[in-house]
Amino acid sequence: MTHDKKQGQRHEKRDSLFLTAEVAIDGGTPFWTRVRNLSGGGMMIDVTRDQIPGTPLVAELRGIGEITGRIAWSLPDRAGVAFSEEIDPRLARKSSGAKEEVPEFLKSVPGRRPGLAIR
Repeated sequence: MTHDKKQGQRHEKRDSLFLTAEVAIDGGTPFWTRVRNLSGGGMMIDVTRDQIPGTPLVAELRGIGEITGRIAWSLPDRAGVAFSEEIDPRLARKSSGAKEEVPEFLKSVPGRRPGLAIR
């Protein structure tokens, strides 16, 4: 007995992460959204309403840049996106490279060992 692969079903590894992306669906106004998971061929994003499968979109992903794709599936609050070309999802996980300044109250005091009482 053989099982046919369901249309739109993906079997590639997906990374679950907390990432935001700027997305413009069908040439509309860009909006910021949460990326629920990301793979080389697509992503799942939060949306505010059902989207029509096949609708083109453009997304700006940190570490990757602008990528085009189409809505693959949609629910009232989430949508699957199929990219037009493969990406390396590891690039989205990399740090932006900007170093954050350590607040003064977190810096160590010279000559003192943390956790030891002053006598």
